[in-house]
Amino acid sequence: MSALICGSFAFDTIMVFPDQFKNHILADKIHMLNVSFFVPEMRREFGGCAGNIAYNLKLLGDEPVAMGTVGDDFGPYAAWIDKQNISRQHVHAKAGTYTAQAFITTDLDDNQITAFHPGAMSLAHETPISDAKNITIAIVSPDGRDGMIQHAADLQAANIPFIFDPGQGLPMFDGDELLTFAKQATYITLNDYEAQLFQDRTGQTPEQIAELVEALIITRGGEGSYIYTDGKRLDIPSAKAAQLADPTGCGDAYRAGLLHGIQHGKDWATTGRIASLLGAIKIEQNGTQNHRFTMAEFAARFEESFGIAYHATKNISETAVGNHQ
Repeated sequence: MSALICGSFAFDTIMVFPDQFKNHILADKIHMLNVSFFVPEMRREFGGCAGNIAYNLKLLGDEPVAMGTVGDDFGPYAAWIDKQNISRQHVHAKAGTYTAQAFITTDLDDNQITAFHPGAMSLAHETPISDAKNITIAIVSPDGRDGMIQHAADLQAANIPFIFDPGQGLPMFDGDELLTFAKQATYITLNDYEAQLFQDRTGQTPEQIAELVEALIITRGGEGSYIYTDGKRLDIPSAKAAQLADPTGCGDAYRAGLLHGIQHGKDWATTGRIASLLGAIKIEQNGTQNHRFTMAEFAARFEESFGIAYHATKNISETAVGNHQ
């Protein structure tokens, strides 16, 4: 029983500018901008949605199958994936390209200037879904535009249930394309901003979108999340985090929780809380793949967060949820 994770792998180079951008950008010279920021603090992280989701799913004891396209420079990331015992059989290097890369500079006001190079990610459509075997569920997460379209169509044709997770790739698609994805997918997950953009482009309310799939999940940061399913809305509480170190990758952690719950036949009340807790654990660490836990630790955090014992093979009854929210 394996989950196919279609999406990007990327290097995130994160730099900190120990000042404020506004002190160095002259409003009356914005038309001829030429600035340089001294950044004494820098770190390079392994990222990308497929890499992040697979990492979190592995922490839960599952066997993710990652699928993506990378460049000639992927060596250090490949070594990291191997160290985590995550299969990269379907992670293909494209000669003469770079792995997708984000260069992010943050100032003291938490403003960010980001340059993103898609590199090999743009060739994701060259890797067919049929290459992966024994897949029971999949996710189509942000990737090259053509790759997302191709993989969604292939998964539908193969009758493999999948989550459509457009993320930051959502602006690449118009309303008709988004509705096509919705009709192909089994589940859709969005954050609250993406949900509004999805609604604006399709003209469909969340309730109407939810009618096209088995479940529509909308995350709301520290406010928890909504799961629309079977004509009703479940309100999933957020899990308490010990500290708020770095929100980058929290959405990917949440999505890994969704995949885990669906794979193991858990109800949505349970699945949403697993996903919520994964997001909270991730936000406590810088970077997207630096957090770790044992399943015993996860179970203890689950009970601490939601007042309900975590049972790997049982669902949370609606009565129990009502008693502890």
